[in-house]
Order: sequence, then structure tokens, then C-alpha cells
Amino acid sequence: MTEKKEVQLFTDGACSGNPGPGGWGAILRYKGQEKELSGGEPMTTNNRMELLAAIEGLSALKQSCRVTLTSDSKYLVDAVTKGWVYGWQKKGWRKSDNNPALNVDLWERLLPLLKYHEVEFVWVKGHAGHPENERCDRLAVAWYQNYQAAEK
Repeated sequence: MTEKKEVQLFTDGACSGNPGPGGWGAILRYKGQEKELSGGEPMTTNNRMELLAAIEGLSALKQSCRVTLTSDSKYLVDAVTKGWVYGWQKKGWRKSDNNPALNVDLWERLLPLLKYHEVEFVWVKGHAGHPENERCDRLAVAWYQNYQAAEK
């Protein structure tokens, strides 16, 4: 049995207005090599972009890896590490207050990736000088600024 590759994944999502035009950015790092990924949507929310950054970053990996995923999204990190998302899923995508969980379509894409990869989540404070988080933010913001420019 071969040892899984250890990969670092840094992610961020951004939105101008919530909802509004949004973007996401991700940086994959393996043995000093980096790959930047980004994308966006013309009408979305910040939390959707945070989830999409994680989904796209994990989806870009060609084999099962040990991944340290660093994000400034408490929504993403807490939902997984505190087990909230698994509770929502178990209750038919209902939260503890019986209201529907949000972004179910994206959670349903993320959960299989979390089973395929061995993912450790690390939360960092956003806009606090973390170099990779700042780079991901710039990637995300560039996407929503493109949508804004297209509207003018």
C-alpha cells in the first residue's frame, strides 16, 4: 500500500453583495509546486463561493490524498469539523431549528470528496495577512470584478 501524497489546499470565496457577483480561489501545493484555480458566478453568495473553492480544489486532485485545507470560512470549517453538515444530512438536510439547510447541492458535492480524501481543516482569520489566503482572495475578487465590469 502506497503512502498518500500530502497536499496543502488554500481556499477563499468572495462576493460583492450577498447575493451578488462572486468568485472563488484555490491554491494547491505539493512538494513546492503550486497550482492556482479560480472561478465565479454572476449571482451567488459568499458561502457558496467558499464551498465551491473547497470542492474545486479537492476535485482537481487526481488520486486520494492527505489534504490540509486552510480556509477563512467558519461556515465551511465549523460545519465539517463540528459535524453540523452530517447532522443536517442525517435529518434530511434540516438544521437543528428544523429550517432547511442552505447550499445542499454543494454540500452533496463536497461530502464524497471528504470521504475520498483524508482532509484536515484549518481555519485562519481572513484579511489578516495570511499570504495564501490573501492570494486566494485576490483570485476570487478578480472574478466578481469581471462580472461587475461586464455589467457596465
